[in-house]
Amino acid sequence: MPRLALSDDFVADLVSLQRPVQKEVSDTIQMFRSLTVPQLHASKGMHLEKLEGARDRRIRTIRITKFYRGVLLAPDDGSELFTLLRVAAHDEAINWARKRAYSVNGATGGIEVRNVEALDQMETYFGGKAVAAPTRLFEQHSDTVLHDLGIDDQVLRLARVCVTADDLTVMAPPMMPADQYEVLEYLADGSPAEDVWEQLIAPRGQTVRTAEGRPAVTLTEAILNSPDRIVEVTGPGELERILTEDLARWRIFLHPAQKRYAYHPGFNGPAQVTGGPGTGKTVVALHRVRHLLRTGREDDRILLTTFTNAMAASLRDSLALLLGETDAHLLKRVDVTTVDSLAARVVRGARGSTPKPLSGAAEKGAWARATAREDLPWTEQFLSQEFRNVVLAQGLRTPEEYLRCVRRGRGTPVGRVQRARLWRVMERFTADLSSRDSATYTQMCDRAARCLADSGPLYRHVVVDEAQDLHPAQWRVLRACVAPQFDDMFLVGDPHQRVYDSRVSLRSLGVHVRGRSSRLRLNYRSTEEILRWSAALLDGQPVGRLGEDDDDDAGRDTLRDYRSQLHGRIPVARGYDSQDEELKALTEQIRTWIDQDGVKPSEVAVCARFNTLVDAVIARLRREGIPAVAVKDDPGPGVTGVRVATMHAMKGLEFRCVGVVGVTSKVLPFAQQVTPAEVDPVQHQSDLMAEHCLLFVACTRARDALSVSWSGQRSTLLDPVVG
Repeated sequence: MPRLALSDDFVADLVSLQRPVQKEVSDTIQMFRSLTVPQLHASKGMHLEKLEGARDRRIRTIRITKFYRGVLLAPDDGSELFTLLRVAAHDEAINWARKRAYSVNGATGGIEVRNVEALDQMETYFGGKAVAAPTRLFEQHSDTVLHDLGIDDQVLRLARVCVTADDLTVMAPPMMPADQYEVLEYLADGSPAEDVWEQLIAPRGQTVRTAEGRPAVTLTEAILNSPDRIVEVTGPGELERILTEDLARWRIFLHPAQKRYAYHPGFNGPAQVTGGPGTGKTVVALHRVRHLLRTGREDDRILLTTFTNAMAASLRDSLALLLGETDAHLLKRVDVTTVDSLAARVVRGARGSTPKPLSGAAEKGAWARATAREDLPWTEQFLSQEFRNVVLAQGLRTPEEYLRCVRRGRGTPVGRVQRARLWRVMERFTADLSSRDSATYTQMCDRAARCLADSGPLYRHVVVDEAQDLHPAQWRVLRACVAPQFDDMFLVGDPHQRVYDSRVSLRSLGVHVRGRSSRLRLNYRSTEEILRWSAALLDGQPVGRLGEDDDDDAGRDTLRDYRSQLHGRIPVARGYDSQDEELKALTEQIRTWIDQDGVKPSEVAVCARFNTLVDAVIARLRREGIPAVAVKDDPGPGVTGVRVATMHAMKGLEFRCVGVVGVTSKVLPFAQQVTPAEVDPVQHQSDLMAEHCLLFVACTRARDALSVSWSGQRSTLLDPVVG
């Protein structure tokens, strides 16, 4: 009987298909496994065929349905192990298969895939450019050294025409084999060949070769030695298990191209990984925690932190899933929490109690009381922003420090006399809160940072998710939590998802990531259609980089080179005359996703700007017989129901299908959240950018399908995508 294995690309395709097509795939696999190899080749129902014009002579295709084809890699070493590589619409599958070739890495013995056609074009293009270059990127490494590190002849030719590290980046996986790209990336960063061997090859290497110099590992052995990329179907329930556990699997799946960041042997200080939505930043952070747990001392404690409680709960569940039963005991060494919760715990430990958190309405009232005695030209919003974004951001303690400080990010000039008046108002504000035993969350972090400066670090390692939204006071807490040393901090984030006004200079806070900053460009979650549609929402908006350049206007990040290999339906955006009609259409759309596409209710999410509409959505769905739960209630993975949340609460989460509702001109942009341009033009632009990012975040939570709607006048933020 033939044996069958499934590649990670095949599984990614499979879980994104509609349920009826998944059933056809399952039936095809069962038929495949029931036939002998001669029967397999003779079967008219299977249509196992060689692919004319394929770059790899072992590539085969099989019929799934009239419109879908499967792509297989046939054995050529006497074994009977076939590997399903992709399943896609007929033309897409054929086009993909013709360009790919599979091989065995000569150093690691692992299975590899490359886009031969694209790499041939790259060789021609960069070869022409490199002719006039005085130096080239890998000229100090001989062919022998590169071959010993697993670089084959085609990739070697490409390496020889690379002039800069940017040239290499263009060839990143899935174009170039991931293991070979990782070797070249290390060498391009200046790592000695000996270190690359020790870090990347020796732990997984297969160095035995035949007399002709070919790797001694057969194709089948390479496939079976790649359990992180390929799984063999060992029984009739294997495929159903994969489909049942699809979301859990992809929440912790680490693509081979990301391994160098997650399992780096050690950074000489803080390290940072940025990337657009769906590029796997959070997964990299989770695997980094696992690496630190496995390689550290038994008494080393780790902080895994993020921005919201919902995201912290998700991280906790995902880390437990990743560690599994074998490493479950390591969980006790990890604290998974938000920075605000950590700050409250530190303050409580220092003073025996925690000040009451101040709500937005209560803060507004406190500013009104603080300004009651003076006729000031500033609004309560301006005062709140000045206190948060200047005084607390810089940790200013005295009026003299405030008089001397540079007010970065503030567009309204304030002279010395005005600063003196502002300081008096802010002193009255803080005194008023103190008398009521209350504080803002940012004040709590400011106090916690001071407490930690006195008491000393709490952790050996700090891993930060959603780093783009943390305020400088929160960064001071994290910096004080861990002593500056080898592998002290690991940060992941995306400036395009910055939905709070928290631009910072990490350098000024003692978090130096220069030389240890990397960028992910491949989206593993959303289809290319969802990614491009959502990216258009930020069209023309200046997005500052995350990290050491974040305190100036020179650094700008872009989504132009982000991409996805997944394809699906184009997002739908529709307007309605009333909210009732909009919610009726939403209900029908969710029924279609569940009943026709086979999506589970828990794999569907709906989000709105405010809780009022969130509550209305939950009530409407339940009334129509569709189970629905609020994300803020922290439903576990076993709880059935469509997840409904505010846009802010969707950060860090992902679902197969997402409905974004209530995208009207009244709530996006929300006038109360946007500083008028006449009050502060710089803050005005920053606030508008946060509104754009909020909608972008909401839309990019979707993996397979996205529906956006509004009733009445639609938001102008949709103009780039809705004609």
